[in-house]
Amino acid sequence: MAVLPVHKFPHPLLKQEAKPVTRFDEELRQLADNMLETMYAEGGIGLAANQVGQLRRLVVMDLHAEDPAEGEGGESVPRLERPREPRVFVNPELREASGEIVTEEGCLSVVEFTAEVKRASRIVLAWQTLEGEPREEEFTEIAAVCLQHELDHLAGKLFIDHLPPLKRQLVKKRLAKLAQSA
Repeated sequence: MAVLPVHKFPHPLLKQEAKPVTRFDEELRQLADNMLETMYAEGGIGLAANQVGQLRRLVVMDLHAEDPAEGEGGESVPRLERPREPRVFVNPELREASGEIVTEEGCLSVVEFTAEVKRASRIVLAWQTLEGEPREEEFTEIAAVCLQHELDHLAGKLFIDHLPPLKRQLVKKRLAKLAQSA
């Protein structure tokens, strides 16, 4: 496995729509493994393929990578010592969305900025496995939020695109300046 470079705003690939996966082969499995390794290394809970330069409809997620967690005695368990529960979604498609939840979102592609974003609190997602088998499942709360965030990436959108227009414009200017100075 390899840690891949994560594209940062305003990289043009982040604004492009991902294409459906049609080949379910070892290359796809390797990409998914590398994306998981990258997500863990970067401290995220989700990652879309276009964030690592691949315009494919592929998302990985592991909510156990989220802090904080408690052990049996109530002590904090470091993220890297917890068992991993990776999920891989090929060609994910939102089938239903309901409810409302507002959470503070960040992004591995948008450094040094978080914002409150309103999303559906419950979704039904259809996708394929790495072998091409169809699946459908209901997700709620943080899992629903994470998957909607990653589906936005596949559509060429960032979480900052959900901000009110004036705030979005100010944030994008600030982020562009940060990117130029890096």
